[in-house]
Amino acid sequence: MAELTYRAAVARGLAQELAHDPNVVFLGEDVAAAGGVFKATPGLLEAFGPQRVRDTPISEQAILGAAMGAAMNGLRPVAEIMFSDFLAVCWDIVANQIAKTRYMAAGQFAFPLVIRTANGGGLRFGAQHSQSVENWAMSVPGLKVVAPSTPADVVGLLAAAVRDPDPVLFFEHKALYPVKGEVPDGELVDRLGTARVVREGGDCTIVALAAMVPRAVTAAERLSGLGVEATVVDLRSLVPLDITTVLDSLARTGRLFTVEENPRLCGWGAELVSLVAEEAYGLLTGPPVRIATPHVPLPAGELEDTVIPSVDRVTDTIAKAMGA
Repeated sequence: MAELTYRAAVARGLAQELAHDPNVVFLGEDVAAAGGVFKATPGLLEAFGPQRVRDTPISEQAILGAAMGAAMNGLRPVAEIMFSDFLAVCWDIVANQIAKTRYMAAGQFAFPLVIRTANGGGLRFGAQHSQSVENWAMSVPGLKVVAPSTPADVVGLLAAAVRDPDPVLFFEHKALYPVKGEVPDGELVDRLGTARVVREGGDCTIVALAAMVPRAVTAAERLSGLGVEATVVDLRSLVPLDITTVLDSLARTGRLFTVEENPRLCGWGAELVSLVAEEAYGLLTGPPVRIATPHVPLPAGELEDTVIPSVDRVTDTIAKAMGA
């Protein structure tokens, strides 16, 4: 068992898959010689060479166009888009081409392609470099959507994404890159579409994703001191969405809270609450509560801290709802 940072886990996961399958290639802006703008990919060029680890021009459309062509011709490309905000530049390729090609070809070929990108706020990079856009991807049929919260999940879920026959958007939270965690030795391959219960409690269920998971856990510990014991569920992926784990927890707790970094309007929590209402309304003993970022562009500097859900806001909102 090794202790790795989240960013080191990215490099380990990519190295594992490059070594596992000679058809895996990795491309993106400054990912090779520079080791990535977030220093998440050092050493890969030296280990696997310039044919499999390639720097590209500063063009998101070129990166994904090349990756799409590679996937259609038998390779398993992993493409990096530096900031998830920049997916807007190449969204036609993602939403109209990559997401639909296998379907429009009647499944005659697989489309193994992973788009890695740094997502989310917390570093005060401003409105154009801090967005949490996983709900963009969730709304497009044909894409799988993954957002790990721990170094171990980075390695295991990245492996699962690379080995999957369909296109996967893999959202790495940039504020988590320096966070350390234990990662098992040897080959690590997880399974997409499986949530994980990271804390058990009988009074309420808190569902979170990516950087909101550790905040939810900290809030749950504070709530314990107020007499409220919370289960915390890390969704880990949005497509496929593991509603079963959430419903199993609600069967014990009866109360649902979502903690979302994406803007509240059309966020993933709205879909989750809708599914719970449709499939298991009788489990609820009180109204679901969504704790999310307001529907505003993220402000710069310290003002960013006032809009992204904080531990204090999560704790206070749940305590009030639970009468603690």
